[in-house]
Amino acid sequence: MLIDFFYTLRAAKLPVSVREYLTLLEALQANVVGPASAACSIDDFYHLARTVMVKDEKHFDKFDKAFGAYFKGVEMLTDFTKDVPLDWLEKILQKELTPEQKAAIEKMGWDELMETLKKRLEEQKERHEGGNKWIGTGGTSPFGNGGYNPQGIRIGGKGGNKSAVKVWEQRAYKDYDDSQELGTRNIKVALRRLRRFAREGSHDELDLDGTIRQTAANAGYLDILMRPERHNNVKVLLLMDVGGTMDEHVARVEEMFSAVKAEFKHLDFYYFHNCVYDFMWKNNKRRYAEKFPTWDILRKYNKDYKLIFIGDATMSPYEILQRGGSVEYNNEETGAEWLQRLTHTFPKYAWINPEPQGVWQYRQSIAIIQQLMSNRMFPLTLKGLEDAMRLLSK
Repeated sequence: MLIDFFYTLRAAKLPVSVREYLTLLEALQANVVGPASAACSIDDFYHLARTVMVKDEKHFDKFDKAFGAYFKGVEMLTDFTKDVPLDWLEKILQKELTPEQKAAIEKMGWDELMETLKKRLEEQKERHEGGNKWIGTGGTSPFGNGGYNPQGIRIGGKGGNKSAVKVWEQRAYKDYDDSQELGTRNIKVALRRLRRFAREGSHDELDLDGTIRQTAANAGYLDILMRPERHNNVKVLLLMDVGGTMDEHVARVEEMFSAVKAEFKHLDFYYFHNCVYDFMWKNNKRRYAEKFPTWDILRKYNKDYKLIFIGDATMSPYEILQRGGSVEYNNEETGAEWLQRLTHTFPKYAWINPEPQGVWQYRQSIAIIQQLMSNRMFPLTLKGLEDAMRLLSK
């Protein structure tokens, strides 16, 4: 089994050697990650394998992708008290439905959805596929994956229809790369707009080049010239959506992140997923261990910070309006309440949306976020950034 794992790492262009592979086997035989009588968890093995076989952190992303590709489906991590056997969720049937059939499938309300899932976990005893009731794959049931339902709970598998109101799995996200080179002319122009927005100061800085030129023109008589001091005094608090549907926009968001981080001296940033709740994080690999309470963030920064959200605002409306609506955990307060607290604390704010503006009208969640943002939502385009920066600079 681990021979194939070793070759998977090599195929992913990771510089792993036979010596490192043998060291991994020795560590397993020595029960480094657990007693011989009990199999180690996939998390334990992941950390051991990465420590032994990856010598440079720049290769962590390649390792994660190779590890995920090889061990996909080995273990499902959940917060629920009852396990769902993996063979129930094996994707054999991918059901294709006509638009008429999709329209006929009935949505459940939030309370009904949660109560029904609880009943299914108590009643179901075997794997199921292709139906409209049980936890399984390929059908129209609101529980499982690989099929279609306008509003359900995805358990395992990959998302496709973007209609799940909760996701039963522990997901890992990747930090946005703030060293990404600006790849398009539009983003470079936006950077110049940000620079104009950032520069402010008084006339008290020596213009050295101008002084030398003027002194030379005056045959050596000193002529001191002054110019406006160009301090970057603008303070920015950047909150970025990561994971899920935002994976489609990683390249453009990284370009934006690079531009903002290079330009603003007083910049702090945090990540969230879909909507802001009671905590955020700064490192996606440690997001469960290093949480920053949103209350602390509200108290830490003064109201002179410009608040900028970056996110596609694409989610279930429950994630914004419902307690417990987060796809990842049961939040005690709604996302809408937290967004209102943030915008009240930082009166100069804007939301930058990388999703094409033409689809905004078809996403109910975008309309809700727009309303909460007092229509201060702008597309991630040159004009959109210009409009957002003009608003923030007032």
